[in-house]
Amino acid sequence: QVQLVESGGGLVQAGDSLRLSCVASGLTFSRRNMAWFRQAPGKEREFVAAITWSGSSTYYADSVQGRITISRDNAKNTVHLQINSLKPEDTAVYYCAASPPFSSSTFITSANGYTIWGQGTQVTVSS
Repeated sequence: QVQLVESGGGLVQAGDSLRLSCVASGLTFSRRNMAWFRQAPGKEREFVAAITWSGSSTYYADSVQGRITISRDNAKNTVHLQINSLKPEDTAVYYCAASPPFSSSTFITSANGYTIWGQGTQVTVSS
């Protein structure tokens, strides 16, 4: 069964840090670009960060640049998202996504570049 399971979300205060994790199963993780998207209440889903299947390149949304780091551990089929200096506007459901195998980086920052999605993990930042 193909599955992405996110964890690590929760209720935190502004300025805190969180590390989100996404564990993949049933798919060739090491061949897929991986990304994090988020969706705040009443807003569309937006790109946060992505990492190529080789791990050689990372991409970040301008709104989180400098505060967020994406990383992957292919041996553990896991991708992480480290978020520092959390702000109330970071409140959202965070989704992990996987691309088809050996995808290029053409659509790496677009939801259209991903075919497998997790159920999401809620991050709530209080001021």
